[in-house]
Amino acid sequence: MQQHTDAVPRLELKHASKSFGRVRALANGELVLWPGEVHALLGENGAGKSTLVKILAGVHQPDAGELSIDGTPCRFATPAEARDAGLAVIYQEPTLFFDLSIAENIYMGRQPVDRVGRIQYDAMRDEVDGLLASLGVDLRADQLVRGLSIADQQVIEIAKALSLNASVLIMDEPTAALSLPEVERLFAIVRKLRERDVATLFITHRLDEVFALTQHVTIMRDGAKVFDAPTSTLTTEAIVAKMVGRDLQTFYPKADVTPGAVRLSVRGLTRIGVFKDISFDVRAGEIVALAGLVGAGRSEIARAIFGIDPYDAGEVRIGDKRLAPGRPAAAVRAGLALVPEDRRQQGLALELSIARNASMTVLGRLVRHGLIFTRSETQLAAHWGARLRLKADDPGAAAGTLSGGNQQKVVLGKWLATNPNVLIIDEPTRGIDVGAKAEVYGALSELVQNGMAVLMISSELPEVLGMADRVLVMHEGRISAEISRADASEERIMSAALGQSAAQWGHAA
Repeated sequence: MQQHTDAVPRLELKHASKSFGRVRALANGELVLWPGEVHALLGENGAGKSTLVKILAGVHQPDAGELSIDGTPCRFATPAEARDAGLAVIYQEPTLFFDLSIAENIYMGRQPVDRVGRIQYDAMRDEVDGLLASLGVDLRADQLVRGLSIADQQVIEIAKALSLNASVLIMDEPTAALSLPEVERLFAIVRKLRERDVATLFITHRLDEVFALTQHVTIMRDGAKVFDAPTSTLTTEAIVAKMVGRDLQTFYPKADVTPGAVRLSVRGLTRIGVFKDISFDVRAGEIVALAGLVGAGRSEIARAIFGIDPYDAGEVRIGDKRLAPGRPAAAVRAGLALVPEDRRQQGLALELSIARNASMTVLGRLVRHGLIFTRSETQLAAHWGARLRLKADDPGAAAGTLSGGNQQKVVLGKWLATNPNVLIIDEPTRGIDVGAKAEVYGALSELVQNGMAVLMISSELPEVLGMADRVLVMHEGRISAEISRADASEERIMSAALGQSAAQWGHAA
């Protein structure tokens, strides 16, 4: 692995700009990547990151600017030209042919053939098996892609890039859909790529990943590069301040609130094969986090509490009222709200307006003489939009036009409009930028200060440690430990999540 004493960077982009009509998506895009370096590209949604990446990948052509690879000026008219120059892009959700093998996917359109044009399958499989072995993964060239996890599909894309002798690898939010062990495996592969002198551009909203993996950081805001520095010289607070253009007194604004009466009580909740004997309370003014690995049963518990999914035993109470199983409407009337993990599929009707989405849970209150008045919807959307700092000029615009962070705010506002006593929020900041995260955390802190009880499901340990008063850790469908805020640490939570001596870290539930 070479150092920055190399004469020229692997990739250099200077003064790139790009407009779409009257919208200027990129004003001054600049980036320098060195061989053997993992380089983070950070910025809020709308900062220009995606446009910059598409210029590098040959999807868009810049209006102005200079791009060079290993000191040679380049301008890509197509993605194929970028690929031939050694650039490969790994997207959050890979696009592979599910009914073909790994080897066939990797060599699609360029299969090795003999003198009479027959595909040399044995040679292709041997080559791919060698690539997969070099990455340290337990995959075989002849495996079908169908049924493989997103993490395995990403490995296939990386192997394909290596088979093309890619010298620049761009990874766009690669960990958003991965479990913690899958993230660790991906990081191990990226570190192997450093040894091959591959320059990796790593785009993420998770700042803990930046410090764990990268050597340099470039930050964009409003279509331009505003900052870059070695990762080792930075702190979380410094990165956040540069990204949002203002100082944040604290990233996790968790207020100290004395818990009040029990608002949510769960006793003995069991769904055979999914979760078993789940019991806990959440009090007014309290944020209780449900932590654990993907597949531990956290979201399934939330869905059962809310009445979406059935359960075989146990009971759920909101205050002194017992909820009947399988009746979400009754849960809402009792004061319970659920913000789901998948806001695009389960939380929003993307083609409908922001105002209609924001009012969907309380349409009955807005009906007059059998009609729903647009003005009432707009006023409701404006009220919650102001409280949650929603960035949207037109409440009549489709919800699908909003950024991920603003979509999350619409879903949150939709449920807060029901005036709940208990809020269950599943992965509150997944896929949203740092500035939007801080605003969601601020909203949650304000809610508990006003007496709401919050059950927060999160896979992001810094978020759990920063916002939760208590942490319930799940392992294989059971609560393996209950840890107080004072005693919580990443090591203790992960130990309990893996089922390793959970009782030593806190009260075993």
